[in-house]
Amino acid sequence: MQNDSDLKSLPMNTLHDIPDPNPDARQIVALVKESGRVKGYKLSDGQILNKADGVKLAREGGIQGVGISMRHGNEYLKSLPDGTEANNLSHLPTVSQ
Repeated sequence: MQNDSDLKSLPMNTLHDIPDPNPDARQIVALVKESGRVKGYKLSDGQILNKADGVKLAREGGIQGVGISMRHGNEYLKSLPDGTEANNLSHLPTVSQ
């Protein structure tokens, strides 16, 4: 049987990599979607990146509050679990590219 601490760490275990953000790392403020699928990320400085470039920048420490997950061989960014849903990527507004 799993205890509460195992259940709380489960979201972190789904992350492939958790980069250490730089002091000047930006935040993701919106998602770029096409036909309901995330295609990229809009950053707090207004820059829009596709998914691959977003993962690369996060891995370099340029984006805070995210980890890298993998699905079907494709990497993407995922919010680090912090107990609040308000700042999850899935709750961010959508913008067009």
